Order: sequence, then structure tokens, then C-alpha cells
Amino acid sequence: MRGIRLPARFRLALRTSLGFAALGIGSSVCGAGVVALLLLLQGIPAEVGDRSWVLVAAAGGYIAVSAVSGSIWTAWLQRRTAIWFLLSRHPTEAEAHRALRLPVDMAVVSGTLWLIGTVLLGTITAVLGSAMDALGVALVIALGGLTTVGLTYLAAERVARPVMTLALEVRPPTGSLPVTVLRRLVLTWALASGVPLLGVLLAVLPPDLSHTDPKPTLVLLAVVGLVLGAAGTGLLARAVAAPLHRLRLVLGQVTRGRTDVRVPVDDASEIGMLQASVNDMVTGLREQDRMRDLFGRHVGTEVAQHALEFGASLSGDVREATALFVDVVDSTALAARTPPEELVHKLNRLFASVVAAVDARGGLVNKFQGDAALCVFGAPTRLADPATAALSAARAIRDAVREDGELDLGIGVASGRVFAGQLGTSSRFEYTVIGDPVNEAARLTENAKAVPNRILASDAVVDACDGGERAHWRWHASIQLRGRTEPTGAWCD
Repeated sequence: MRGIRLPARFRLALRTSLGFAALGIGSSVCGAGVVALLLLLQGIPAEVGDRSWVLVAAAGGYIAVSAVSGSIWTAWLQRRTAIWFLLSRHPTEAEAHRALRLPVDMAVVSGTLWLIGTVLLGTITAVLGSAMDALGVALVIALGGLTTVGLTYLAAERVARPVMTLALEVRPPTGSLPVTVLRRLVLTWALASGVPLLGVLLAVLPPDLSHTDPKPTLVLLAVVGLVLGAAGTGLLARAVAAPLHRLRLVLGQVTRGRTDVRVPVDDASEIGMLQASVNDMVTGLREQDRMRDLFGRHVGTEVAQHALEFGASLSGDVREATALFVDVVDSTALAARTPPEELVHKLNRLFASVVAAVDARGGLVNKFQGDAALCVFGAPTRLADPATAALSAARAIRDAVREDGELDLGIGVASGRVFAGQLGTSSRFEYTVIGDPVNEAARLTENAKAVPNRILASDAVVDACDGGERAHWRWHASIQLRGRTEPTGAWCD
């Protein structure tokens, strides 16, 4: 029979709670052990004598009481944090602020209990012995307390990561920070060097508080300094290196074009601000990509890229280009007998074929006009052979629409000099092409609707295309197009 599997959030909460309990009790016991060793090496004052058991019993009892009371006190301070964390809900602003104080609260609780112990045991020593003996005991306990408080704070930041990550989502690090990298560095220095060196000074400088040879005490202080220095430096290095490693990985993905990534903000210092800034940057890039995609869908990818590279202005140039015009046959009657939703679906499938054929050959679908579309080859992107590309696209569009069997259409293709650029006003404009070839292509489209293969191309287009494409075309007729003074030679495939 399988055991009961607890929810993931509950297991995480349980591990975090056990981590806090182990941290609080373990740090106090370790600190008390170091203090006990220092006191033993320092020697029992002669005035205390056989009554030393009173001091030992008081110290042992206080350690037990402080371990229990410290856990209860911390749990009381962070009771609201435990509730929302266990319930798997987002904290309120006030709850997040309280949760971010968790390492500080644990350090304050630990420091307060050590201060009380220092006063209590120092007083007992003064009663049993002398004021100088009490001063020596109090200083040793105070050094142990400072060490324990610093180590508790650094370790609590590590244990509290799951809670602080959720709290920082509601209250990201901004403005005046309660935690800074500089403060962590100073605290680590105090653990690794400051407190042990202070203990060395107290052991060797007057007044002589020890009753024995100070060498064992100095050795123990050196060992404590090495161990605490390694532990504190390890916690600091992990607190700084791990978030920076995650940042490096995310930024590497961003440089490769990913904008769907996010860095978990799990630090209340400048590192957390950097994590939040990277997330804001990625959000901005994602929004830019979305706007660029929408812009490209409305005006075409080539036009969007042209605007991004050269800026948006009312400018353009005259160049050789080929215009391709597509129009649905008898669209008025089609609209009268077809429901609007069905008509839209048919037109969208037609335009999908147009876009696919034109994009594949480097052209631009310049605009959709109801049931018609104007496509341009040679602007804004210059093509080596726009005429061949346009004729090939015309045949591909015609074949795709015939295969669907939903619509009938006419296609006209014409080449010549056109103006290609932005048209409108400084507040609203669009990229377009203007010139005789555009009008000629539209007029050829009207005549192409009566041609069996539904495509007509002008002389200029067929003359400009390569030999392989020209083989698909044959002479049709010389047509007098509406609005033009000269007849136009027309070719069909």
C-alpha cells in the first residue's frame, strides 16, 4: 500500500518549517558549545569553587528554555506568514512586508535571548565569585552570542528563500533596501575575523580575565574563526553566486531571442532589484516583439523592417517595380448570396494563398481592398528579377484558388516606374506604391476575369522576365484599357 503523498506546497512548507526549527536550535546549541569550551579553557574561578555546578545547571536550563521560547517567539512573529504559505495563496502587502523580515526577526530573537543569558549568567557568576569573574564570563557569552546571531541571520536568508520568493512577487525590492550586499559583507567579515580577533585581544590584553594558559583559548578561537569564516563565506557566496548564475542563464536565453523567460525574484537586496529589472526588461522586449508582430501583420514584414531601420517619415523613392493585382469575379453577387461569416472565411483563405505565394518570392502584399489585393515586387525590398517573381506568384495564386474551388478571380500584372514610400500626414501614414503600373495592373485584372486562365500580364512584364518563366506565357491581344490612351499588349499563360 502506497503512503499518502502530500501536496507539493505543503511538503515545501514542511521542509521550510523544519529548516527554521533546526536552524534556531542548532545555532543556539553550537554557540552554547563554543562558549562552554571557552569557559572551560579559561578555567573555573577559585571563588566559585565547588559551586560551579550552579552555573552549569543554570546555563543548561537556560539553553533548553531559550531554544523552546525562541522557536515559539519566532513562530508568533511570523504566524501570518505560516498561514498564507501553507494555504498556497499570495500574501497581502503587509504580510509580504512581515515575511521579508523573517531573517531579521530570527536574528533579533536570537540576540535578545543571548543578551538575557549574558546578563543572567554574568549575575550568577558575580554572586558566586567576583565582579571580574562575572566580566570574563559575560564577555565570552557575548562573543558567542554575536557569532550565533550573525550566523543565524545568514543561514535564515538561505532557509527562507521559498517564502521570500513569494513575498517579493507582491513587494519587489525598491527604494531603501532593508538588506544590502554591503551589510552581508560586513556581517561575514565580523563572523570570519571580527569576533574571533576580538576574542584574541580579550584573551591576551589586560586585565587578565583567564586563570590558565591562554594558548588553548587562542587555538580554539582560531579554529572557531576558520570554521565560522568558511560557513559565513559559503553562505554569502551562495547568496550572491546562485542568483547571478540564474541571471546569466536567463540573459543568455534572451540574447538568443527568447522573451518568454523570467527570473524568480528571491532576494531582498540589490540582487533582487537586478532580478526585477531583468524581468521588466524581458517584459518590455516581449511587448516590443508583440508590437512589431502586429505592425508587421498590418503593413507587411518588409515595410515594418524598413521603418525600423530607416525611421518613419513621409519619404520614398522612384524605382522599377512590378505590381500584381488580384480581384474576385462577380464579388457583388457573391456577397448577396453568401452569409457574411462564410464570405469572410472564403476571402481569408484566398488571401492566405496570396500571402503565401507573394512572401515565398520576396514580394509585399501592400494592401487588402475588400475582396481584392495589391502586391508589389521590388519595393521596399529590391529584387534582382521582380518581373519573374510576380509572374510566378500570379500562376501560384491562380492554381491554389482553383484547387480550393471556392472563388473565381482575375489577376493582372504590370511593370514600370512607381513611387514607393510613405503617404499621408505626419500623424498618420501608410506605405504604398503609386504609378501607372499599379493602375495598369488593376485594369488588366478586369479583363483577366474573362480570360480562361484568369491572368493577364503586360508586355513590359513578359519582356523583363527570364527565359524559363517566359516559356509559360503566350500572346493574348492588344487591349485598350480604360483610362489609357495607348493600347496595352497583354499576355496569358
